[in-house]
Amino acid sequence: MDFPPDSAVMGRDLDAVRRRRADLRDVIAEFEHALASPATGRAVVWGERVHHVVGELVVEFAEHVDVTEGPDGLHQAILAAAVRLANAVNALTDEHGVIAAEIASLVAATEPPVTAEDVATIREQGTQLLGHIVRHRQRGADLIYEAYALDIGGGD
Repeated sequence: MDFPPDSAVMGRDLDAVRRRRADLRDVIAEFEHALASPATGRAVVWGERVHHVVGELVVEFAEHVDVTEGPDGLHQAILAAAVRLANAVNALTDEHGVIAAEIASLVAATEPPVTAEDVATIREQGTQLLGHIVRHRQRGADLIYEAYALDIGGGD
């Protein structure tokens, strides 16, 4: 049986999720920009910038996980209101581990100095990660909509 969510708790939780989504979206945009910036003849500088932004992504993604999976996180609120969504919550939680591992792999791959030979591989890994995060965010927005009939948007 599903129960209506407590509106004060839901509002607080969704405000935190909106802030995290906006912050994560900003870092994703910065990461995409860093990956797409010219690397020819400047692989070391390019790699340092990408490494720095991936470090920011580590922090933002960890905060996203905390807001959703923490003891008072959004996933707990969703499960309390709509047990029927347990499979979707579990799938998103499982993705957190996969995405965190992909981010950690990029942290290692971008350890200075990055060489010209590393750039294509890093870009490929980064592009795959971007796609994974975007799809994860879409599924998260779908979950929130299904639980609360509320569109939290893309963090704009």
